[in-house]
Formats: sequence, C-alpha cells, structure tokens
Amino acid sequence: MRRITELAAIGSIDGGGSSRLALTDEDREGRDLVATWMYDLGLEVRIDGIGNVVATRAGRIDGPAVMTGSHIDTVRSGGRYDGNLGVLAGLEAIETLIDAGVETQHPMAVAFFTDEEGARFPPDMLGSLVYVGGLGLEEALDIEGIDGSIVGDELDRIGYRGTNPCPGPAPRAFVELHIEQGPVLEAEGHAIGAVTGVQGISWTEFTITGQANHAGTTPMVLRHDAGYAAAALATHVRDIATMMEGRQVATVGRLDLQPNLVNVVAGKAILTVDLRNTDEALLLAAEADLTTFVDGLADAEGVKVETRTLARFEPVVFNDSVVETVARTAERLGHSVSRMPSGAGHDAQMMARVCPTGMVFVPSRDGISHNPAEHTDPEDLVAGGDVLLQTLLALDHDALDEGETT
Repeated sequence: MRRITELAAIGSIDGGGSSRLALTDEDREGRDLVATWMYDLGLEVRIDGIGNVVATRAGRIDGPAVMTGSHIDTVRSGGRYDGNLGVLAGLEAIETLIDAGVETQHPMAVAFFTDEEGARFPPDMLGSLVYVGGLGLEEALDIEGIDGSIVGDELDRIGYRGTNPCPGPAPRAFVELHIEQGPVLEAEGHAIGAVTGVQGISWTEFTITGQANHAGTTPMVLRHDAGYAAAALATHVRDIATMMEGRQVATVGRLDLQPNLVNVVAGKAILTVDLRNTDEALLLAAEADLTTFVDGLADAEGVKVETRTLARFEPVVFNDSVVETVARTAERLGHSVSRMPSGAGHDAQMMARVCPTGMVFVPSRDGISHNPAEHTDPEDLVAGGDVLLQTLLALDHDALDEGETT
C-alpha cells in the first residue's frame, strides 16, 4: 500500500485519484519513482525505444524470463489502482523472493509499458504493441497526440527514449494482475478472476463537417447541422448495443463541437466511438452497421463525414495452461474464483501474441474505474498479490503448454 499511495500522489487530483497522461511531466515523475524502486532492489533495468521499462532478476539459468507488469500512465481522471497495481505488486513479488532468499530457475521480470491507456496517444496498449512487434518503432514514434505533441519528441523530452531494441525478447510467460474495472466479481462474491481473454476493441474518430450558421435565422430544413448529426450518431451507437441484447458495448467518449456557441448552428463536430465485443464476427457486424448508418446520415443531413481508425484489435483468448494455473493457485490459497473475460483492454492481450499469457483480476468496488472513486479493498489487493506471486513461481517450475493463443 505504501508504494501505491506514493505513486498516486504524483499527479493527484480531487477525490483521491491521479492524472498522469502518457509522457507528460507527471508520467516522467512516476516513471522515475518506480524505476528508483527497481534499482533499489538490485534489478537490471532496461528501457527500450518506445519507453517500456523492464526490470529483471536473474535466475539459475539464462533464457526467457517469467514476466509480470502493467502500466503506470492514467486517463485524465484516473484512479490509483488501474495499471499501478500490476506493476507494484510485481515489484512486491520480486522483493519477497529476494527477502526470502528464493532463487528461481528462470529470470523474473517486472515491466511497465508506455501509453497503455491511449488517452493522449492512440492506440491504447501502444508500448506493449511495439514490444511484441505489432507496430514498428518508427511509426509509433511519429504518432501525434490529441494535444498535437509527437510520441518521439515527448520521449526525448522526458528522457525515456531508451536504447534497447523493439521488438523486445519474448518472455517464457506473462501474467498481469489488474483490478477488474467492472462489477462482476463483487456482484458474484468472488475474490479472484482467472481471466480467459480480452474483448476485441474498435476505436473510430468521426469528423462531421456541416455549415455554421445563425441559430435564429436558418430554417430547420435548410440546415447542415454537424451538431445534430453528431447527436444522431451518438444515439445510434447506443441502439447498436441495444439491438445486440447485451453482447456488445458501445460508447461515445469524446465530443467536440465547433464553434461551440449557444447561438450558432454547429459547423463541425468531432466524436469518438468505442465498440467492444468478445466475438469478432459480432464486432464486425457492429462496425458495418455503424458505417451504413453514417453514410445515410451524411446524405440525409447534407454533411460530410470523415472517419479515422484510432485502434482496432481482435478478441484475444489467453493460454489455457496459464489460465488454469491462475485458477488452481487461487483455489489452493482458499479464494473463490471466477473464470471470466476482460471487458477492458490490457497489455496482456499484446503479450499473448508472443508467449503464454494470463491475467489475475481482483474486485472493483461498485465496478467503478477510470474515476477517482476507483477502489479495491486492501484484503483483495493482498489476495491478488499472493495469487500473482504463487502463479509466477508455478510458471517458473511447471511445464507450459505452448498451445495457440489468439
């Protein structure tokens, strides 16, 4: 809890949360603090070209590490546990091994990845995506953020463009501890989630261009109202989720109107749509429905609609061996377990491309996350940390089924 509290104090906001957008001064300060803790444990700390930080403790043999970790960047109005828990619990696990004099067979590593949230630089999971080779380093360094800044420039500015190559070395296995960020564990009375996979994610930015005009003198039938078109689009996004009867989540997360004046018909609107589904076919169907609606909306309202893909990731199924190791470990420690998919995106879904991967969930009070009110009870944090440590040790000793993960 001490480390969680100290990290949360960096970029602290009202309500007990934190705001550390990726590659800001607050992110740099958080990185410096966590890296200091890594060095203090005597770990070998390496930083790659996209700013991912990996700290490793040697094992009896050389070779791929059993890795854990997450991220320490936040959304603008973030809580203190999202991402941070996975990094700091990973540090705690390695510190426990050091203090107990336990020498593992394989190296043990803990990482924090750059820009998991995607709140400043799309796409989300940027650092882990580059780590596994899903996006080239040079392309990633050229990404422009919502504030006009460039990833490479900001990495240089805060001193975290490292020299280690991308893609990085594939671990023996990867396990991420994370708060659930949803209500299921709490509602069902389970202490631990053994995560089976992650929903597919589709992020799209829509720019609607109409004609700004006088709000009092322009007849309704002669308007090219970008504001109305944006509202209609937002409403249809909800309709898509409703039509799929709970199998689809759909969100309009950002909406900007221009000129944004009370007495002017909006001439331009920019909004984002977030679609997620565990079934790739259903996600494709939702995207197709949205495209058809937008085309008809543009014709009906006499506006121009431009689209830009911000992120697109297919659903991921985690390695069965790792999922069952998490579940059996939790049960052995006396915790009730739910095998469940993740509704949120995580660095683990990227790591699943290169190694056997799984996740450990702990409950989120009232299902709240991306909010200063985000909370997980201390006993649940301890339970998650214990399950993580014992899972890492099991993956160090046990044979791994290298079966396909998608």
